[in-house]
Amino acid sequence: MKRVKAFLATFLLALFVYLLLTLATGMPEYSMASNDPWNQIIWSFEELVFGLSISLIVAAVVDHILCRTKNFRMMNPVRWVIMLFYSIPLFIEMAKANFDVANRIIKGDIEPGIVKIEPDLETDLGLTFLANSITLTPGTLTVDLSEEGSDMYIHWIKVEDDPTEKIAGKFVKWIRRFAE
Repeated sequence: MKRVKAFLATFLLALFVYLLLTLATGMPEYSMASNDPWNQIIWSFEELVFGLSISLIVAAVVDHILCRTKNFRMMNPVRWVIMLFYSIPLFIEMAKANFDVANRIIKGDIEPGIVKIEPDLETDLGLTFLANSITLTPGTLTVDLSEEGSDMYIHWIKVEDDPTEKIAGKFVKWIRRFAE
């Protein structure tokens, strides 16, 4: 039964991503130039069949990788909603970091270095989200993860005190809500 759940979860996720990426690319008469907004979210029959086929192949090949812990907490729709809301503080932090990096470059206030942070996250999903969020934020780059725990090594444009809180503090609080 768990194998079927893993296959189904992977299939639905792959299909959702495919349909999201191909949104409004269906029938030629329904284009983004159309005045009717409902016509902008229609897929062609061939596109749906192709998406179903690709999703089945992806699910058959990678379901054991995507669902390797056998715990399906990410099937909870509330976690997906929280994950969507996570994009708001992520974009705010990215915008603030853009201005900070531009200011530091103009002033020449750069003292780069690699720092170790200890975010205290337990799941691979949480660590992956944090590493990607840090790398997306200008001025920081995730260089390595420790094998033993959840420690991360981050290249930082301006090394300061308390790197864990300054680099990952806001991200960790949100990631714990949906990934832990």
